[in-house]
Amino acid sequence: MAHVAFIGLGTMGIAMARNIIEGGHRVVGYDTNPHAVAIHTANGGIAAPSPAVAANGAGIVITMLPVGDVVTSVLLGDSGAMETLEPGTLVIDMSTINPSETDAIRYALSSKDIRMIDAPVGRTSRHAITGELLIMAGGESKDIEEARPVLECMGDSVVNCGGPGMGTRIKIMNNLMSTVLNVLTAEVLTLAEATGLDRNLTVDVLNGTTAGQGHLSTTYPGKVLKNDLSPDFMIDLARKDLAIAIEVSKELGVPLALAGKAEAMYAEAHNSNRGTQDWTALYAMLRDKHLSHRQHNT
Repeated sequence: MAHVAFIGLGTMGIAMARNIIEGGHRVVGYDTNPHAVAIHTANGGIAAPSPAVAANGAGIVITMLPVGDVVTSVLLGDSGAMETLEPGTLVIDMSTINPSETDAIRYALSSKDIRMIDAPVGRTSRHAITGELLIMAGGESKDIEEARPVLECMGDSVVNCGGPGMGTRIKIMNNLMSTVLNVLTAEVLTLAEATGLDRNLTVDVLNGTTAGQGHLSTTYPGKVLKNDLSPDFMIDLARKDLAIAIEVSKELGVPLALAGKAEAMYAEAHNSNRGTQDWTALYAMLRDKHLSHRQHNT
């Protein structure tokens, strides 16, 4: 049985802490919301009046908080966990914060020989309740393995993301893709309804194509990720189809914020002599631009 301090008993945190308790561990919780603390104790947890008290004697300290400033404060500030943490203690930050904040917190903790894993989560609050989160763990492999029994109380998939700070970094990539796709999905469904299409039929059709299934699981693996840019579907054809959709949206008065940005990128690819390459070559184009920029600045 592990002695765990859990700091941050919000919508996700309260369910995650409960699952650790149900896994047979002792969980001392802290939150600024008295109602959340009351739920935690009703779930079998122990309440603490400050992060420092919660962390006292704990072998593992978990933080699940909304922003980096708060994570920094509860760990390093007045009455913060570091006031009572013993050398060798393992801190697991499961918040979604800027990677530079993760790196700074890890550096500060390491000055007291305190270890750290960054382990943000994927999926939703429903999965937090059922213990089916996807956990993206960044840190030393031995630390991740030590934490695995506690992490597996909260998630059914614990991914070692390749070293300190890499859990936070992959979470930012995940959120970038999912949040931007949310905007695109809203725009597409709005335009579909404006053209007279049935929404349910639209969803069913799009779920059967790359549009709904996603490029990472359909087009990219067989083409650009294998350095094969021979066209299955050409950049110029994709550009033509995008132009038609934009024309239709203008006729119907449906604003498509992302479409204009995408149109500019396809135009750049065309003007860079990539028009007859596979449409996944957009990644190759952006990657080449990044590498060129990096070489220019070194």
